[in-house]
This record gives sequence, C-alpha cells and structure tokens, in this order.
Amino acid sequence: MSGIKTIGRCLGQGADGSVWFFCNGCCMPHSLTVGAGPGPRWGYNGNAEAPTFTPFVLVSWKNKQGDLAKVCHSFVTDGRIHYLDNCTHALAGQTIDLPNWEESWANW
Repeated sequence: MSGIKTIGRCLGQGADGSVWFFCNGCCMPHSLTVGAGPGPRWGYNGNAEAPTFTPFVLVSWKNKQGDLAKVCHSFVTDGRIHYLDNCTHALAGQTIDLPNWEESWANW
C-alpha cells in the first residue's frame, strides 16, 4: 500500500493520518485512527519510538464462509504489545517489543 511513511522505529502513518504498526502475531500490519474525527478513535501518546494506544486493539476477520476465523486482541504500551489470551495466533498471552516498521513492512 502506498502512502504510508515511516514516522518512528515501529510506526508508519497513512496519508489519512492513521497510525500503523506491524503485528508479529498476525504477520500483518494493523492501523488505528487517532486524533479528532469521525468513527472509532484511539488515544495515542504521540511517541513514534515507544507508542501507547488506548484503550485496546481488537482486530478480527471472518473466513470465506462468514464465520469468525481470527482474533488479535492486545494492549500496546510503551512500544510493547501485550497479546491477550483470546488471540487465535501463537503469541497469545505473550508480551513483545513492537517490531521495526520499515523492516516488517518491506518483508510483508
């Protein structure tokens, strides 16, 4: 996806102002809308080197049959991502540093 620029070690930012981080559990990026505006918004501490988003990040998607297939539920605090136990990937229950944005984006 074009239009995403690196703004820190572990974050990218979309042309629309969305903030992106790479999730090693899902092996894909997640994006959040921050600041003023319509729709769901997350709090963001403004630190692109050690971001904190509030309240939590919940990403889910369905398979081709329309059934809930995957869940990624986490807290991102001070540049670390804490995966909750209800995640459907192998990092459930673990806390890790957010990976390097540019490296992860380039390899995705």
